[in-house]
Amino acid sequence: MCISLLPMSAHPSTPAQTPAQFPAPGARVRVHHLQKAKVEGRKFAMLTAYDTMMANIFDEAGIEVLLVGDSAANTVVGYSSTLPISLEEMIIFAKAVTSGVKRALVVCDMPFGSYEVSPEQAVASAVRLMKEGGVHAVKLEGGEYFAPHVRALVAAGIPVMAHIGFTPQSEHALGGYRVQGRGDAADAMVKDAQALEAAGAFSVLMEMVPTATAKRVDESLHVPTVGIGAGAVTTGQVLVWQDMLGLGAGKGARFVKKYADLRSIVSQAATAYHQDVLGGSFPAPEHEFED
Repeated sequence: MCISLLPMSAHPSTPAQTPAQFPAPGARVRVHHLQKAKVEGRKFAMLTAYDTMMANIFDEAGIEVLLVGDSAANTVVGYSSTLPISLEEMIIFAKAVTSGVKRALVVCDMPFGSYEVSPEQAVASAVRLMKEGGVHAVKLEGGEYFAPHVRALVAAGIPVMAHIGFTPQSEHALGGYRVQGRGDAADAMVKDAQALEAAGAFSVLMEMVPTATAKRVDESLHVPTVGIGAGAVTTGQVLVWQDMLGLGAGKGARFVKKYADLRSIVSQAATAYHQDVLGGSFPAPEHEFED
């Protein structure tokens, strides 16, 4: 049984777009290619990845940026939030992803507790992600307060993607999963983004932000922005791959578009395998070895 994604003709509301010409075929996507996309008004795509096989598929599909997200806490390990996942666990996921890609820029989330104490702690944690995990850049959550951390990382030669808006690691302080940057809070978000850019962040990711606020932030920055629930005004877009491919149960977030119903496909295949084993039709003669 194979998966068949919807062709572009099945999405008449989606305008045709010439794919961005980043590096030459086979060349690695670098942070300056993302900056060039921003300058030239082009787009790039980003997906999460936590294992070698999916990373390789996304890499071959042309996805420019792969995020080793701390969302692995929920989607892979089964924690109730992103907070429990450790630096050591993130390093394992990072190794798996970087082993599977040749072209994509691999960014890794710095997990909760690995950078907040000081810029020095942030550098020490990020160095491990790069040396042991093989990633090309890191992402950390937080606003202007973390500008010194970003500055220290960049000074150490570590590219940084900043993350503002709804920051899952701060869900308890934010009162749960709530849209950020509405009303007067938009001014503070612009200020945060500018401070992070000034500290050296090569990109700013915005999560669950009104489109009007995201537009203000994007227009105030020279570096590219990435959106997840921030409208179409950003240079890049990111989704959790299990959401994008419909692997989860229940209703997805408003900002998610499902490009396949992978949960049904996997369930049907597992059910068919189970029935074949119980019925004795698998393994068949063609699956056996002769003397």
